[in-house]
Amino acid sequence: MAPIDPQQLAVALAYREDDGAPRVVAKGRGILAQAILERARESGVYVHESPELVALLMQVDLDSRIPPQLYVAVAELLAWLYRIERGESLAPPGA
Repeated sequence: MAPIDPQQLAVALAYREDDGAPRVVAKGRGILAQAILERARESGVYVHESPELVALLMQVDLDSRIPPQLYVAVAELLAWLYRIERGESLAPPGA
């Protein structure tokens, strides 16, 4: 098992059509971040690594919708995930 990086960050988002915007459903640093990432991978959830976006999302309260300032960045991420699910492209947003 790899050593735990105490500076590692992770944020999990959930989106339902009736929410209006994605919500931050989990976030953490170090061992908690590692647990979030492991759980996502075990559940077959795609993990996208973007230190800049994670840093911004860490500022959002748990169970809160993302702020309008992050809509474009998160929309690009969701479009990327949609393409992956359809088997189209694995290139990350902005690549």
